[in-house]
Amino acid sequence: MRPSAERGSPARWWQVLLPFLLSLFRGALLDQIRYSIPEELAKNSVVGNLAKDLGLRVRDLPARKLRVSAEKEYFTVDPVSGDLLVSDRIDREQICGKQPLCILDFDAVTEKPLNVFHVAVVVQDINDNIPLFKQRKIDFKIVETTKPGKTFPLDPAVDLDAGPNSLQRYHLNDNEYFDLVEKQTPDGHKYPELILKHSLDREEQNLHQLVLTAVDGGDPPQSGTTQIQIQVTDANDNPPVFSQDVYRVSLKEGVPPGSSILQVTATDQDEGINAEVTYSFHNVNEQVEQFFNLDKRTGEITTKDHFDFEMANSYTLSIEAKDSGDLAAHCSIQVEILDENDCVPEVIVTSVFTPLPEDSPPGTVIALIKTRDRDSGENGEVYCRILGKTEFTLKPHSKNYYKLVTDGSLNREEIPEYNVTIMATDKGNPPLSSSTTITLHITDVNDNAPVFQQSAYLVHVPENNPPGASIAQVSASDPDLGPNGHVSYSIVASDLEPRALSSYLSVSAQSGVVFAQRAFDHEQLRAFELTLQARDQGSPALSANVSLRVLVGDRNDNAPRVLYPALGPDGSALFDTVPRAAQPGYLVTKVVAVDADSGHNAWLSYHVLQASEPGLFSLGLRTGEVRTARALGERDAARQRLLVAVRDGGQPPLSATATLLLVFADSLQEALPDLSDRPKPSDPQAELQFYLVVALALISVLFLLAVILAVALRLRRSPRAATWGCFQPGLSSKSGPGVLPNYSEGTLPYSYNLCVASQSAKTEFNFLNVTPEVAPPQDLLCEDASWVPSTNHGDAEGSFSSDTILKI
Repeated sequence: MRPSAERGSPARWWQVLLPFLLSLFRGALLDQIRYSIPEELAKNSVVGNLAKDLGLRVRDLPARKLRVSAEKEYFTVDPVSGDLLVSDRIDREQICGKQPLCILDFDAVTEKPLNVFHVAVVVQDINDNIPLFKQRKIDFKIVETTKPGKTFPLDPAVDLDAGPNSLQRYHLNDNEYFDLVEKQTPDGHKYPELILKHSLDREEQNLHQLVLTAVDGGDPPQSGTTQIQIQVTDANDNPPVFSQDVYRVSLKEGVPPGSSILQVTATDQDEGINAEVTYSFHNVNEQVEQFFNLDKRTGEITTKDHFDFEMANSYTLSIEAKDSGDLAAHCSIQVEILDENDCVPEVIVTSVFTPLPEDSPPGTVIALIKTRDRDSGENGEVYCRILGKTEFTLKPHSKNYYKLVTDGSLNREEIPEYNVTIMATDKGNPPLSSSTTITLHITDVNDNAPVFQQSAYLVHVPENNPPGASIAQVSASDPDLGPNGHVSYSIVASDLEPRALSSYLSVSAQSGVVFAQRAFDHEQLRAFELTLQARDQGSPALSANVSLRVLVGDRNDNAPRVLYPALGPDGSALFDTVPRAAQPGYLVTKVVAVDADSGHNAWLSYHVLQASEPGLFSLGLRTGEVRTARALGERDAARQRLLVAVRDGGQPPLSATATLLLVFADSLQEALPDLSDRPKPSDPQAELQFYLVVALALISVLFLLAVILAVALRLRRSPRAATWGCFQPGLSSKSGPGVLPNYSEGTLPYSYNLCVASQSAKTEFNFLNVTPEVAPPQDLLCEDASWVPSTNHGDAEGSFSSDTILKI
């Protein structure tokens, strides 16, 4: 059928124009990487090797961190191969709708250095949608008096596909009375119209059934159908008539819901019920019914929802006016939406490189920022700026992209963190703006050397200090973090010999405390200097040096030493001669002494401890000069002796003594006789031995007395009187304890009889004359209390009645 052949020609024209449009689009995107894929690809399908197309080597991908930056990531990059993979479902109809060209734009970002590459993926449509009619059956009435050529608009079919796969044509089943033509709305939508070819006769046929088919341009093509049922009615002379066939209205997108935009009017010249007209939407899509409301009685059109210019900038409303006799008239309303600056610009941070090293040079890229404003014209033009004064600046990179770069040097020790606020403002009236804040953390680098608290250290240490004691502490600070700020201490130089240094001082690597390894001697080492180093643990490490000077203080640990007068070879003091006629103030000699200490500890004073003739000589307190205080008198001895003490000024003071032998003589020959009369000095060693012998003898005597006293006390405490025995030579004794042996011959000219009192502390000795007769042997131990000696001693014998008496 010829009309259908003509209807197929636009599809062929689209197939010719599409390559031309793609060539134009590629010309506008010469700086982009372009791919073309069909929609509905499976997940992880390979789009292309993005790394290769960008000129990147596969081995560099981990370091360059190639990735996709987009609002919705339909794609991802394989980090191993660099392939661009599908990561989400791609439905062309959902993404682009009925647009003839569907392109997914995104950015590929690489680091070290930062680069942004624009990638465009053209999504090709596949024939995955069939044409569908809103109603499966269409009913309407036609008056039998309707003249041939009258057109009746029909609801169009909807095909979500685009391009060649979209709805291409309609066709009607063969019949005698009706034909089909295709019309197009101003916005490009096709819809069918039914044309009456011959006059109708209700008496001959009052019902006509037709089949309307919609066909797309796919390969193979798909189609959808609907049934049309036409009822032929009796004559209704006058149909409704609109005042205009086409109405045009302009609306601002900010019009609130419920606003009246237009009232259409259709008149019917009939009378009565045939003149009543009702209005309805005819052949409109869902968007029209969503945003507009039509009063069926008055024809007033009002808004139902908020318009969005960025979603749709125009609408076509088809209105049908129908009387009670089902005669209808149609008109079209073109609604144009005017853009307002109602969309706030967006700031999208696609990449942020944080933390940022503080040694980053000026111009280092920190973040990649994208702006977007869905308004059009000047309302959609956006510029960015940084609020406040910072060390950063924005540089335009490409369309709608900015780079945030450093504009100066960074110092983490001063500012460890930056909050950079970026504001995007459009050029609308009034302008709208929005902002976002990027927090940048600055990482530490070892850019600060340790700093000592003092430029030099001076330490006073008294001599004879205890070994191992701390004498000083050095301290250095490093404002860096972590190992970069951890400081250790060491000794790097000294004016001491390297071998001797370790025996004098050491330093704690952690605390900087300096320890003395030995006791210092002021007389050997009065001062020395060290160079200490503070070193951090950064890489490379930084260090600082400081000098430490140690002054060894003096203590009074050395007694004065007398240089003059010196002792002779035998240890005796030498003599000095004084003229007999020496006048007062005559300088006799001078005591010379030195002290190894210093300061007050070496300040010597001289004092006379002993003099043979007090007042004859004077001694200088500080000079040690010995002078005559008066002239030599007749009674003064020619030989004089002075004992001089030399004291230092320490606390407590130490001293030494010197003995001066002074002889008044006019010549050496005159002084010799006086010197020869000097007693020979005693031997100190012999005197010591004498004192030791005397002490030993005294100790022995005391010990012997102690033993005797102890024995006597024990015998006294004994309870038996038989403890004492009577000894008589030449007499035999009874057997038993306490009996002395019998001397038959006797070697002594006397006989002894010893009796010890058993009840009394009294002991008495009796001396008897020698008798030539030998007494008969008898008991020496007398137990009988009635026993009395042969010699009469008067009353004295009665007093010893209870005692044992020793007689001689």
